[in-house]
Amino acid sequence: MLKTTANPGGLPMEKFDAIREGTTIDRSQLYIDIASGPFFGANRPGASVSQGMIDSFWHQGVMAGHKNTYDCIKAFSETDFTEDLQKFDLPTLIVHGDDDQIVPIAAAALRSAKLVKDATLKIYEGAPHGLADTHKERLNADLLAFLKL
Repeated sequence: MLKTTANPGGLPMEKFDAIREGTTIDRSQLYIDIASGPFFGANRPGASVSQGMIDSFWHQGVMAGHKNTYDCIKAFSETDFTEDLQKFDLPTLIVHGDDDQIVPIAAAALRSAKLVKDATLKIYEGAPHGLADTHKERLNADLLAFLKL
């Protein structure tokens, strides 16, 4: 996800440094802010995100080990999976929301779909990063249909 010469559409390091800073200053508040904002798209007009979803996200975040979640930021932002994705030789479903404010679609799904041979790309219009919760019925239907192929 990091912006590099090999990945010019990625995000600048400052974005990831801000997350790291949030985990050290007040990680509990960071998880509330992410969940009640961009993760589920709660910061979008007309969004309907339950307090239960926000609380569940917060709970998962604070229950995880602090060092583990801190180190995870480096792993998800700086690891280049290009070579791995090019080796996929099984049917692959890639699902991504086009309003994902956490992992922009251009930096992830669109690139991955080009790298994975014969990948099936499903783009959910208006869906956020947390689409497994916000769009679970559609996602489950798409997963079942893909498995039947």
